[in-house]
Amino acid sequence: MIRCDPEVQALYRRYCLPERRYLKLGGRVLRMPREEYEPFVQALAADARAVSDAELTALLEGSWRERRTAAWLAAVSRRDHFRERLGALLLESEVCCAGGAYCVALASFGTARDADLLAAYLDRYLRRPDLAYDQPTAMGALAYTDSVLQGDRATRFLREGGLWREWIRDAPHMHGDGDISGYLGGIRLARAVVDESAAI
Repeated sequence: MIRCDPEVQALYRRYCLPERRYLKLGGRVLRMPREEYEPFVQALAADARAVSDAELTALLEGSWRERRTAAWLAAVSRRDHFRERLGALLLESEVCCAGGAYCVALASFGTARDADLLAAYLDRYLRRPDLAYDQPTAMGALAYTDSVLQGDRATRFLREGGLWREWIRDAPHMHGDGDISGYLGGIRLARAVVDESAAI
């Protein structure tokens, strides 16, 4: 297992472990009190500047903790040349707990290609109501990217009879009417954290 690799262990200790960063990237960072939030994003910004491409590549080969952290570091440092790798990892969905970070990174890059990668994920996984993966986060990320680009890639998923509606109806773990405003709002907040960190 790659976690046994001494290089990855060192990178994990350096970038993921401080204050258990890997657990805070996502919903928890959005709920931090200001006195905790400010030093957290300052440290995130410093590490995003410090991490090398080779280190990010190694982290993206690790477990969910390393991958989640690497995706956020790539987003904050605006390293959109990791777009294809992050899109591939999202589509593969090999590990749990990292897909949301890939979605945040792709939404933060915010190009038509990022929207295509999110749509490819949704095309595959909205056909699987048995899987509770990152479909809601990806839907929010695609809708957010559409709003920035003034695009309409999300429309075919969201319309009546679209894959999102079918997935919501058929997925036993989902409840509600398919409203994505909460998921879209979550991506907006995460994107604000990325932008604030990038500006430090």
